[in-house]
Amino acid sequence: MKKQEHIVKSIAPGSIAEELGIEPGDRLVEINGQKVKDIFDYHYMCNEEYLTVVVAKPDGEEWEFEIEKEYEDDLGIEFENGLMDDYRSCSNKCIFCFIDQMPPGMRETLYFKDDDSRLSFLQGNYVTLTNMSEEDVERIITYKMSPINVSVQTMNPQLRCKMLNNRFAGDALKKIKRFAEAGIVMNGQIVLCKGVNDGDELEYSLQELFKYAPNMQSVSVVPVGLSKYREGLYPLESFNKEEAGKTIDIIEKWQKIAYDKFGFHFAQASDEWYLLAERPLPEEDRYDGYLQLENGVGMITLLRNEFVEALKKAEASDKEKQVLVATGRLAAPTIAHLSTLIKDKFPNIKVRVKAIRNDFFGEKITVSGLITGQDLLAQVKDDFPEEVLLIPINMLRSGEETLLDDYTVTEISEILQKPIRVVSSEGEDLLRAMIE
Repeated sequence: MKKQEHIVKSIAPGSIAEELGIEPGDRLVEINGQKVKDIFDYHYMCNEEYLTVVVAKPDGEEWEFEIEKEYEDDLGIEFENGLMDDYRSCSNKCIFCFIDQMPPGMRETLYFKDDDSRLSFLQGNYVTLTNMSEEDVERIITYKMSPINVSVQTMNPQLRCKMLNNRFAGDALKKIKRFAEAGIVMNGQIVLCKGVNDGDELEYSLQELFKYAPNMQSVSVVPVGLSKYREGLYPLESFNKEEAGKTIDIIEKWQKIAYDKFGFHFAQASDEWYLLAERPLPEEDRYDGYLQLENGVGMITLLRNEFVEALKKAEASDKEKQVLVATGRLAAPTIAHLSTLIKDKFPNIKVRVKAIRNDFFGEKITVSGLITGQDLLAQVKDDFPEEVLLIPINMLRSGEETLLDDYTVTEISEILQKPIRVVSSEGEDLLRAMIE
């Protein structure tokens, strides 16, 4: 039987692989006499001090390397397929799934639903556990892969089956217990749906998940995102100010319980809840090192604090500049406030913030990560006297300059006849983009 091989995409400069002469286009054949099934196997097998690695060159010649290294040293190889295996699609039909709320006619990759435990480890994706085989569970435990990010939604088994439209979804919750008993660190996520898993159900879910702390180190609670493309889908409504406040109260109750027992806050509310409830955002210490940033938990606080610290260190200047910042309606008030703080040191720099309304998905979508190029252009092109446009990096596909609807930064810049600067999520980079 032919052994599975994996094509090398790139080699890290100065790495072990570069020293050995491994090059892009080579194929990894085996490690220590064993075929490598996927990225889990690769990382586990490489965590040794002595390795025998077989690589096939493009002409078919096989090179064998005997490697002596530090136990956890990486070889420095990136493969064309990041998982080194096929991606696993989701078998659920969740009532809150945003992909089901996408309009037709977009690129095919946007409709792919992943539910792959390996992506949880590698990229921080949240997995439902329903697509995880017994072999997967055993490998995670054996390889001690942490943290695993779990898309929980509810700890009520019957309700979970309903929310995920999968009769095995409730039983899959038992895997959380197995991971906790094996010492696997986990982060949980609850997408809160009004009248479904909120209120008493949320209270119950946090109570049950807390039984697995400290291995369950954090649980984020985020409001369901609702686009305007929901025809034929489960009827869901947006939360109002009062309901957001009640949700925060439940979460903060469990924060206190967890902090008193373990010294960390466990339950985390996404920034949207505080903005909707018109309450002050929590202080930085309550985010426990920002474990749930990807879920919008603490993003505004971190951005604000980094910006203020960078501004303290910046040297004053009388340079002149006009800047337009385009972002989602959720973050716009915060960025507008930050832009006023630079006036003392940079009196001649004028910053205007434009909150982009999401006409493509609907006005209920307020995050910048779902802004399309067409909405950006439509709302900026006739109102742009400034010299440069700043946009946040989460408007773009990871590692690319493409927005959701395939507009590129270069195309938009050419249409506007103005330069565009893509700003990272760090407050220091935002300040630098404004003043430099």
